[in-house]
Amino acid sequence: GDLCMQRLAWLVRFGLILSDLFAKPKHRISGQQAKELVDAGALLVDVRSPAEFGSGHLDDAVNIPVGELTPRIGELPTDRAVVLYCASGMRSGRATSMLQRMGRDDVYDPGTHQNWPS
Repeated sequence: GDLCMQRLAWLVRFGLILSDLFAKPKHRISGQQAKELVDAGALLVDVRSPAEFGSGHLDDAVNIPVGELTPRIGELPTDRAVVLYCASGMRSGRATSMLQRMGRDDVYDPGTHQNWPS
């Protein structure tokens, strides 16, 4: 009864955590593809901290730290794609997964800002 349901719920949560860790991100793209999307009108979002953003960022990027993404979701346009980046690709990957779980399918992750073409 209840114990079986609790175990099942735990296994489902554990499975979701594992799939987040090991799944290849569907929306991982190259820096060149990301630049083309932004040139075509996508919003570029830097998910690093305000201090990191302040020390240098890609042109036209807006700063929404990954920890503020959920309460600030309303700042993301729904009529155009969103490209997310960070320092290493970890936070942008997490942010992309979060947005996908919230129903956004037009989010893309080139990973680190160093992948951006010069």
